Amino acid sequence: MAVPDFQSFFKPLLEIASDKKEHSLREAREIIAKQMNLSQEDLNELLPSENQTKFDNRVAWAKSY
Repeated sequence: MAVPDFQSFFKPLLEIASDKKEHSLREAREIIAKQMNLSQEDLNELLPSENQTKFDNRVAWAKSY
């Protein structure tokens, strides 16, 4: 499975936040990666700039929105 678009991360992030506990972004990314069954290859895929992974970038965008 390829890394989904950032909108696909809205619901998982909101579900994590809904338990009213504090979670780090790192923890949220780990939970989401497991829920979406993303492979290590998917998680390591870089943006064209090669400065950040697609997964980290898209979760960050979802968090911003």
